[in-house]
Amino acid sequence: MITPRAATQEEVRRHNLGRLLRLLHIRGGTSRAELTALTRLNRSTVRALTGELVEAGLVRESAPVGRGAAGRPSIRVEPESERVFVLAIDVGVERVVAARIGLGGVVLDRRSTQQVRGDSDPPQVLHRLKVMVGELLSAAPVDARCVGAGVSVCGVVDSRDGTVRFAPNVGWVDVPFGPMLADHLGLALIAVGNDADLGVMAEHLRGAAADASDAIYLSGEVGVGGGIILGGQPLVGAGGYAGEVGHMSVNPEGRICRCGRRGCWETEVGEDGVFRSTGIPPEAGFEQVLAAYAAGDGAALAGVHRAGHWLGVGVVDLVNIFNPQVIVFGGAVRHIFSLTEQLVKEALATALAAPRAQVRLAPPALGADSTLVGAAELAFARLLEDPLGTLTTPTRTEAAIV
Repeated sequence: MITPRAATQEEVRRHNLGRLLRLLHIRGGTSRAELTALTRLNRSTVRALTGELVEAGLVRESAPVGRGAAGRPSIRVEPESERVFVLAIDVGVERVVAARIGLGGVVLDRRSTQQVRGDSDPPQVLHRLKVMVGELLSAAPVDARCVGAGVSVCGVVDSRDGTVRFAPNVGWVDVPFGPMLADHLGLALIAVGNDADLGVMAEHLRGAAADASDAIYLSGEVGVGGGIILGGQPLVGAGGYAGEVGHMSVNPEGRICRCGRRGCWETEVGEDGVFRSTGIPPEAGFEQVLAAYAAGDGAALAGVHRAGHWLGVGVVDLVNIFNPQVIVFGGAVRHIFSLTEQLVKEALATALAAPRAQVRLAPPALGADSTLVGAAELAFARLLEDPLGTLTTPTRTEAAIV
């Protein structure tokens, strides 16, 4: 029998530093007394650990507020959101967004650009991002520090090496986007994830699923993906490719999907399906669909209601299979859900009674930024795992702007 090795004192210290910084990153400003209660560490340990984080420039302490357990005023500890940040990037079918997001999840600055469908060749996207990231870094305070970068992509991603294995809606197959972007921007490392996986992470930490241990986030523009958390843990699959719910076959008489199968869910509820049903050309933009619907246009009403029907059909499958506490409608489907919520709920009434009674349907609390914030969380992961160790291995971007 192999006896497990006991953690060293240094490993325990590193773990506790990460626990404290993670709490402050998620909760924001918190008193030392609250940190002591939440971590169940003693007061002197919390004081010493927060002191190390202050010295490292990751948090700051401010004047005492309220009273601690012993009746003494308690120092407030806050993340250094303006001085410690990551680069977050969201690559979609029709837009690319880059942002500087501070410790604590604060969006400090952003740049975005629209792109025409079919104009998503990696070199073109890399060029756009180089311009946007350059502007973000130039606008950052001189004493600010970039501690990582994360990218959300609308496709199947191998998170181990940042390769986009299959993103049919932008025409990418086996594109090593993470390494390419790192080289293009002069970064040491970039973490890449699927947009839906990152969307559910963000909504679980900061949004509509914050109180749920079992949640699904629907993402996408032309296509539809699903990020899934079960028992508080992400469901990623053997190769990290789980959650492609847009390719559930819901309509045997439907259209051929980009994946080659017929009647996939995304062919009915994705943007292309809605454009086709409403008769509005894709180049008009989805805002035109919303405007036509609001104006009472008959074709728009019928097309959106059709999408709402199929949205409900897919939701029933998700509820029966995964038994989530909440389904968050992000990406383009958030608009369909907002217009056809009653239709979706009518379909939900056909789900199995037990899981149906436990689920709620919700719009994203983070709006259109769920996947962007998720990319930031992916980038912060290394810092939150080992705060002081991460700071001793700066990226090339850090060296350039500090």
